[in-house]
Amino acid sequence: MATLINGKELADNMQSDFTLETAALKKQGITPGLVVLLVGEDKASQTYVKNKELAATKIGIHSEVARYSETISEEELLSEIEKYNQDAAFHGILVQLPLPKHINEEKVLLAIKPEKDVDGFHPMNLGKLFAGVPDRIPCTPYGIMKMFSAYDISLEGKNALVIGRSNIVGKPMAHLLLAENATVTIAHSKTKDLPALAKQADILVVAIGRGHFVTKEFVKEGAVVIDVGMNRDEQGKLIGDVKFDEVEPIASYITPVPRGVGPMTITMLMAQTIEAAKEQ
Repeated sequence: MATLINGKELADNMQSDFTLETAALKKQGITPGLVVLLVGEDKASQTYVKNKELAATKIGIHSEVARYSETISEEELLSEIEKYNQDAAFHGILVQLPLPKHINEEKVLLAIKPEKDVDGFHPMNLGKLFAGVPDRIPCTPYGIMKMFSAYDISLEGKNALVIGRSNIVGKPMAHLLLAENATVTIAHSKTKDLPALAKQADILVVAIGRGHFVTKEFVKEGAVVIDVGMNRDEQGKLIGDVKFDEVEPIASYITPVPRGVGPMTITMLMAQTIEAAKEQ
């Protein structure tokens, strides 16, 4: 039976600490500020943004959501970002992805000042991470690293497999694991004989975006399994990329979905907003 890594509980504890930290900053006349730019009516994006707003308010961070119609031009969005770049009340700027097809995501991420990029997606911040001098880190992998440390899971010398190669989770996750002296492999949908490769891993991080993709055939006895997936099944129920009921008896540690990685992502966003307020 695996030990459950309770992301919700860990996030709540960290957020309690942030509430005290924010109160102390306010006494010095600094109120951490976060603005989220939301384009269009995507349901999942709206839910994420609402959760970010709730967390910020609870901690005492000044939070605003700037909503724009699906039809906003790239130019208009870029000038909105520039407005917040110049606004000292906001220490963190976040553009909720995905964006409509006519807007170049890369251009938009480049437009955010690197020090206000609390999501950690600016090429400059990714470059620092890949060079081994992390500053702003993508929040999901950052949250996973906090889980490893909270549960005293040693990474040094371990074989780690990351399934998924996005700039948001897969690639930064691999670099963070490397920095802790794990031996890291990145796999993806084109990897040959993935189950056999996965079965060699001591640490398995799954971020492929396919419901119940990883079954017991993928998991070595005693492996640590981190499920980043957020999918809906036919009944509309939230499920992970890992078939939890099959894998949980084999693993040593496992994250559930929900209440696993998700709450930690938002928590690290808050952490980096507070950090940015201190620096700026």
